[in-house]
Amino acid sequence: MTEKKFFIKSYGCQMNVYDSNQIKNLLLNEGYNEALLEKDADLIVLNTCHIREKASEKVHSDIGRINKLKKTMSQNKNYSLVLAGCVAQAEGEEFKKRSPSIDYIVGPQSYHKLPDMINKNEYNIADDFLQNDKFNNLVFKNSNTVSEFISVQEGCDKFCTFCVVPYTRGSEYSRSIDDILNEIKIYMQSGIQEIILLGQNVNAFHGINSIGKEVDLSFLINKIAELEKIKRIRYMTSHPIDMTDSLMKCHRDNEKLMPFLHLPIQSGSDHILKKMNRKHTVQEYYKVIEKLKGYRSDMALSSDFIVGFPGETDEDFDKTMRFIENIKFVIAYSFIYSPRPGTPAAKLEQISNPIKKARLAALQSLLKKQQKEYNDSFLNKKIEILFEKKGRYKNQYIGRSIYNQSVHVKSNLNLIGSLKKVKISSNTNFSLEGKMYE
Repeated sequence: MTEKKFFIKSYGCQMNVYDSNQIKNLLLNEGYNEALLEKDADLIVLNTCHIREKASEKVHSDIGRINKLKKTMSQNKNYSLVLAGCVAQAEGEEFKKRSPSIDYIVGPQSYHKLPDMINKNEYNIADDFLQNDKFNNLVFKNSNTVSEFISVQEGCDKFCTFCVVPYTRGSEYSRSIDDILNEIKIYMQSGIQEIILLGQNVNAFHGINSIGKEVDLSFLINKIAELEKIKRIRYMTSHPIDMTDSLMKCHRDNEKLMPFLHLPIQSGSDHILKKMNRKHTVQEYYKVIEKLKGYRSDMALSSDFIVGFPGETDEDFDKTMRFIENIKFVIAYSFIYSPRPGTPAAKLEQISNPIKKARLAALQSLLKKQQKEYNDSFLNKKIEILFEKKGRYKNQYIGRSIYNQSVHVKSNLNLIGSLKKVKISSNTNFSLEGKMYE
């Protein structure tokens, strides 16, 4: 019998990384093996992102490249091409018209149907919102050795005017506490020590506990913390209006919950926040941070920013810059606004690209400066690192601090899976270098 192989390419957010791992597990369960290279695979899965225009164009480019590969290898191998993820959900039919070589299309809530579609060898578009059905049909195997993503909440009810998530992931859905704990226990058998809870709005989590009562994210975190083998817990991505007192207090009271929060604001101008339909003001965001740091003074903060949103004036942008200067983010992600088809903001008058690019450069320069200053503050300090993997150099190991910084050290001993004290010796802007401290 000929060996069947698959190759998966994942675009975009950590949720897509999680979904790609679940698709991988489904295919392994069907007798496939994973190929390291596209050219060696019988089945190629592109698990796509739809947040920005460049992401969609990248998929088109990859499909064109794969088509050339298929023609080159057609004498020896027949490929099947799967378009999965948010692009498949939002533009599946349009992609099929432009790229007839696509054999199967599955959205992010219906990819559990893929094995059956392949077995029946029938083209179809699976784009139903079937979150509960999906999680009931997945095969859970950990993809890492130390830290693992777990999707606990999907979808969004916020309807920001720039965002496609409500249309590609559906309405907010939360898994049950028991289902999540059962998945974690499977991963624990393979040595997983850190859990990263994922959701489009993870702090909007409202799952059902063992007695059928709806509970929040802090309840889930505290239940996970009861598992002795789990040493660290993180969560992302959060929305400012869902930062409850119970969750903020959890950072103070639960020693396994790491003092790091990714809390996107997108703009430091109330005028733009209103146009974005963010449902909060800059002052309300400040109040959340003030209260949070009152509970845990060393909280490290991360955020997202969109530059050049329709209607953004120089004054609006200046307010964003002053906001960033005041908060002092340890890391942040910034993007030029990209109109997405079907969203309200796509219909508004757009700002010119030169202005967008100039603003993005100024904003990223400030964010990079803040990140360097924050990392510089750790020089010659001793911090605890959970080591996750080998580095690219001999005897190099990479782990993370409690503040989510990447830290690398050299060691003759295998550090993977260990918690060690490290003295920070240098800062490379995006990571820290340290030496083992006894």
